[in-house]
Amino acid sequence: MRRPCGFRPIERLPGGWAAEVGEGGALLSGGERQRVSLARALLKDAPVVLLDEVISALGPVNEAAVHDGVERLMAGRTVVMVAHRMRSVRRADRGVFLDGGRIAEEGGHEELLRRGGRYAEFWDIATAPAEPAERARTR
Repeated sequence: MRRPCGFRPIERLPGGWAAEVGEGGALLSGGERQRVSLARALLKDAPVVLLDEVISALGPVNEAAVHDGVERLMAGRTVVMVAHRMRSVRRADRGVFLDGGRIAEEGGHEELLRRGGRYAEFWDIATAPAEPAERARTR
């Protein structure tokens, strides 16, 4: 079986892929549960997939591996992705930016940046280098 998106931690469990992980994956970390869910979606090959905060429980080390899996998952199918991390939605064909529960903007990533609205504002904040004091707090 190929590794869909960085599954070395799963393979290291006693029993590997056949390991008992408890009800609803209770014995797995949040990130491991998300990677298993993503692998299932890749293996199922469904034409439509809903991803809800797919990287929210991942640390920076695992985030890149999961992004690779999401890229493969998006190929040739419809993916509806709910995300708060701006990097997650950059490659989407179309984005909808909600503000206060209402659609504030919609369009492609580059188009939304050119408009200079709320999406662009959030993108600038999310991609700005952290101040030295901020970097120290996030370590």
